[in-house]
Amino acid sequence: MAEGSLRRSWIDALLDRIEPPPLSSWAYAVRIWLAMMLALYAGFWLQLESASSAAVTVAILAQPRRGQALSKAAYRFLGTLVGFAVAILFAALFGQDRVEMLVAFALWMGLCVFTANYLQGTKAYGAMLSGYTVAIIAINNIDAPQSVFATGVERVAAITLGIVAITFINDALGAPSIFPDLSAGMAKARDAARDVVRRAVQDGDPGPEAAAEAMRLAAAPRDAIGVVATEFHDGANRAAGARSAVAALFASVAAARSFALAVTRSGDPDDLRASVLAGLDGDRDALPTLVARLDELAEREDADPDAVLRLRRAIDLLRQDRLAEDGIDALETGRAPLRDMRLPVHRDFPDALRNAARVVITIAISAALFVLSGWPATSAALLQVSAFAALASINPNPVAFATGALWGMPLAAACAGIVEFLILDGGQGFPLLAIAMAPVIVTACLLSLRPKTASLGFILLVFFPVVLAPTNPQPYSAESYLTSSVLFCVAGLILFLVIRIVLPTTNAQRRRWSLDAARADVVEALSGEPQEADERVNLDADRLVQFAGWGGTAGAVRRAALRHAFALAALDTAAAGAQAGLNRLAGVPAYDGAVRQARAALRAAEAGPLRAAGAALLAACRAGPAESRPTATRVVADLATASYVVEGQGRVLRRLGLWGRG
Repeated sequence: MAEGSLRRSWIDALLDRIEPPPLSSWAYAVRIWLAMMLALYAGFWLQLESASSAAVTVAILAQPRRGQALSKAAYRFLGTLVGFAVAILFAALFGQDRVEMLVAFALWMGLCVFTANYLQGTKAYGAMLSGYTVAIIAINNIDAPQSVFATGVERVAAITLGIVAITFINDALGAPSIFPDLSAGMAKARDAARDVVRRAVQDGDPGPEAAAEAMRLAAAPRDAIGVVATEFHDGANRAAGARSAVAALFASVAAARSFALAVTRSGDPDDLRASVLAGLDGDRDALPTLVARLDELAEREDADPDAVLRLRRAIDLLRQDRLAEDGIDALETGRAPLRDMRLPVHRDFPDALRNAARVVITIAISAALFVLSGWPATSAALLQVSAFAALASINPNPVAFATGALWGMPLAAACAGIVEFLILDGGQGFPLLAIAMAPVIVTACLLSLRPKTASLGFILLVFFPVVLAPTNPQPYSAESYLTSSVLFCVAGLILFLVIRIVLPTTNAQRRRWSLDAARADVVEALSGEPQEADERVNLDADRLVQFAGWGGTAGAVRRAALRHAFALAALDTAAAGAQAGLNRLAGVPAYDGAVRQARAALRAAEAGPLRAAGAALLAACRAGPAESRPTATRVVADLATASYVVEGQGRVLRRLGLWGRG
């Protein structure tokens, strides 16, 4: 009795953990199956030699949102054309020498992966695809270079067919738009940023972890921003509005911590706090009132840089809040926003170089192993290794992707064998083929939608039709199936081992590279190198988001590392803003001496000279033209911010060689 009760409770617990996929997931899976079958049928009807490539294209472009598929399709087509052109070039130059062909291909793959690491989203995919397309067209025909052009044309035709098929099915069946997700993500990010601002104004600095989380939420919708432009006739305006809102949220979080620091260090004006909170609550008079107060302060002889900093940051908080509101409204309505902003992405050169080198080494090792093995169809296996390595290089979690390939390839091979030899069992009718493939495709789609099984689902969805290789008529060759299955599984094993052994990259290395890059940017800003100050804020924010993701679990070490990263970002932003303002003031005679003093103070990176330079600029402001005062007060605020950072993080800056550089 007790044993039966225990068994039932175990079964109940297991059933409770199983969550059936929602209806939207089933609808997505059915759309992908229909699109793959449409592409495959059209390929058979057109008598394409590689009709199965059309179905594989649909599998690769499978995305739950219509705009995601369109965006990926565009870059897949462009990447294929580039790869086709390079394949023809390689066949012409190295068609008579296998070694030269393989070396050229490996170097080209490394270049494409290196480039992809500096891009984002579907652009990175397109750059990476242009690399292994050369393997599909040229390496597959390494013994028959005269067939490269015909293979390339077939490849382009199959991909075009797959793109048309998935676009038609998505439109016909009403695939959901990415806009609701983007809209919800932007609203969530704005709420988080406002919460940080309110906490900073009411209670003081909320800390680097809260700021990093708010920036992460603001950065999260960026991939969807590029996609939404393809979903509406006014999509360019919506995307511009979303970019403007993200930039405003980044700047508001940075300004909130600067405001809290200024109030903590130099005073606690309750009326200023009340004005900012009123403005955040919708008081439209709060911002112009603060601007008027800053203008009055700039004319007073007893004005000091700390007071200017407090008012300047209070104004920044309300302005960025208005810009975020305007950007989100433009996203929702499609009207043109007040501005358009770039959202640059931080990439570390050593990381990109290691990823490229890993791909080159993977291809070299694989080519040597396959050649020495003497197995047939080794060029196809080398193609799969190249594709795996390239895809892993742009995946946020290469180890998880490699693990998915390790288990996904045997699963794909097993499913293909079951479908071909047990279910079809010699049949040639297309309806039977479509029905036999349906369970595997639907299962793969459902797995790909779950974060824990996404890589496994993707590998199964893409490589099941690759291993099955449906043709008209189907040859049912057991020898060909076994050879390709073994080689594909070996390719997955090679990728898994290479990712873990060859040039592995740790989070500690990434943090070090990020800090080195931040230090280099700060040196540029302090020395007066020309730069766009607003974009620098966005770049610093992206670097901070990545740095926080590499920080591991919460704890004192993580908080200290985040404080150092935020200090460098604050110093970089302040120095860049000050230099940009000084460039505008340099042509005004009243500021000549103060501008030279400020630039010298920035080069020295010492707190005392920075504050003195701010006071000198404030004095010059009273004698200068009225239209220059907003720029001058902004520079004064940036110099005061830089002095606070230098004073508070002196030990860290000294260790990085940034303090006392004069």
